[in-house]
Amino acid sequence: MNKLLLIILALFLPPVATFLKEGVGKQLALNILLSIFFFIPGVIHALWLITK
Repeated sequence: MNKLLLIILALFLPPVATFLKEGVGKQLALNILLSIFFFIPGVIHALWLITK
């Protein structure tokens, strides 16, 4: 998937971007928790996963 599209998606829907990049797993569960409790750390986590 296009990296730019994933970055834009990570800014608005971090769990969806994480799912598209990593699939179902520990990273997705962590991102969902971060996004529910604190949205900005969820965004940062998704961006980190996409750009690593």
